Amino acid sequence: MSNQSVQTVSTSNDKIKVALAIAVAIAGVVGFYYLLDKPALVRAGALVAGLAFAVLLLWTSSTGRDFLNFAQESVRETKKVVWPTRREAMQITGIVFAFVFVMALFLWGTDKTLEFLLYDLILGIRK
Repeated sequence: MSNQSVQTVSTSNDKIKVALAIAVAIAGVVGFYYLLDKPALVRAGALVAGLAFAVLLLWTSSTGRDFLNFAQESVRETKKVVWPTRREAMQITGIVFAFVFVMALFLWGTDKTLEFLLYDLILGIRK
């Protein structure tokens, strides 16, 4: 295992590009909500255009390329996940509900026991 630290060097150009990409993405979202009286296709077009232009701007910076590569690797990793079948998911959900029910009964019983001990036996206060 290496003990060398990794330093990321980014120029001010890269920082400007990232800031501009964020601004363009926000402008696309704002345009989507600003165009409420326009057809849905126009609104969606403004949103998609803003996001696509932001991705293109990010791609031109080294920081953006690193982030987009990380996002692609993340998607690739999620495809490797083995998801449970419907039957397994229902069984796990049933076990969780049963456990929650048992714990609720236990906590209710503990609460009532402590209430009885404290109020009736120790303090002598009747409700």
